[in-house]
Amino acid sequence: MKHLSEKKNWRIVQLPNGFFQTECLNPENETWQDVTRRETIEGAENAIDGSVDHFLKKVEASAGPKVVKTF
Repeated sequence: MKHLSEKKNWRIVQLPNGFFQTECLNPENETWQDVTRRETIEGAENAIDGSVDHFLKKVEASAGPKVVKTF
């Protein structure tokens, strides 16, 4: 899951039908796996940014509660 929280592990490819596909790198076998398809490159990049933010929050949450104030 940690690898999905890093943008360097994502890419955008253009398909023959003109759509843009987001893909993430699988670190276990070094292959790219398709995730979403968007009509525009901007939409694809926004999808990646949203996924990176989502997985970053999951990684942070897996570390347990965050202390916000001590006495």
